[in-house]
Order: sequence, then structure tokens, then C-alpha cells
Amino acid sequence: METLDKIKQQIAENPILLFMKGSPKFPSCGFSAQASQALIACGEQFAFVDILQHPDIRAELPKYANWPTFPQLWLDGELIGGCDIILEMFQRGELQPLVKDTAAKSAGTDTTTDAE
Repeated sequence: METLDKIKQQIAENPILLFMKGSPKFPSCGFSAQASQALIACGEQFAFVDILQHPDIRAELPKYANWPTFPQLWLDGELIGGCDIILEMFQRGELQPLVKDTAAKSAGTDTTTDAE
């Protein structure tokens, strides 16, 4: 499967998806750690892709998303943003309802896992 197709499939199949360095339990950079902690605090299950394990995705996703950095949070197929935006939205109380609404829409889908 082409890398771009893999990225599109991951985004389509995972309503709450975080492309990050490492995993939520073992993040490999401070920005990914902060972003995943904010998502965890929202109380909904989410999928993630460790881009350090997938150099092809790490290379292609910034071009596809038109967003140069990681982490990247995608909700319902739409790019929300990176660490600063995620934390800002969380602190303003905007991220929690967005994540909850997305999770409610996709109820019955298990997104607790690594999206790879």
C-alpha cells in the first residue's frame, strides 16, 4: 500500500487519531507527551501512530496535512492541529466537547489502539 493511501486509511478508520513520536504511555518528545496527556484527560479512547516507527509516514504526512510538525491531532478526518493548538483548546475547554462528540458519533468503534 502506498504511504499516502495508508495515511488516508488511518485517518478514515480512526475518528480520534494522534500522529505522535512514541506512544501515549511512552512518548518520545515533550510535545507528544503534552498532546497525548491532554487527549487522555478528555476521557475518551483514541488511536495513535508512532511516526518514529514509520519513517514513510513521518516524511509524507506533513505534505499531505500541510502541517510541518508532530504531533498532529485528527478528529473525524479533519486536522485539528499540533501541540500548541491542542493545549490551548484544552485549557479553554474547547477540546473536551469536541473529542466527546467525535467519540459519541463513532460509538461502538474500538479506537484504543495503535492505528498502525
